[in-house]
Amino acid sequence: MIDWFTTTYSPSDPTFWVLISLLIFIGVLLWAKVPGLAGSKLDERSAKIAKELEDARRMREEAQELLSTYQRRQREAEGEAETLIAQAKAEADRLREETRQNLEERLTRRTRLAEEKIARAEAQAEAEVRAAAADVAVKAAETLIREKLDDQTRAKLFGESLTELERRLQ
Repeated sequence: MIDWFTTTYSPSDPTFWVLISLLIFIGVLLWAKVPGLAGSKLDERSAKIAKELEDARRMREEAQELLSTYQRRQREAEGEAETLIAQAKAEADRLREETRQNLEERLTRRTRLAEEKIARAEAQAEAEVRAAAADVAVKAAETLIREKLDDQTRAKLFGESLTELERRLQ
């Protein structure tokens, strides 16, 4: 087997020197612990990637939690807004009803006051007409009495009138 090696790889053959150079290069690499360095660098890179993946997963979870928090807050805000709208509508309805009732009460009161004022004016006008009619009747009666009655009949009529007046004033 050595013959095969010596005939195939003789020192005069350039392939032999390439093989020797390769073996020396590999030996230097092993002596300098290049495979260990490469492994450690690969391990470091792998750990860095794993850490980045873990950070990305953690940030994704935080983002998911934040999103769910904001969605919950949005739902709560929408619920509050709906509640506020319902309360505002109820308040508007209550104010509308209260205003309508106040208006009806005012109209009723003003109508009643106007009717009372009209009734007083009618009563006053009626009293004035009666007073005027009574004045005219008294003047007419006075004129008739002066012209047609004698003194004795006048005195008798005056006495009866006083008696009647006293009776009515009591």
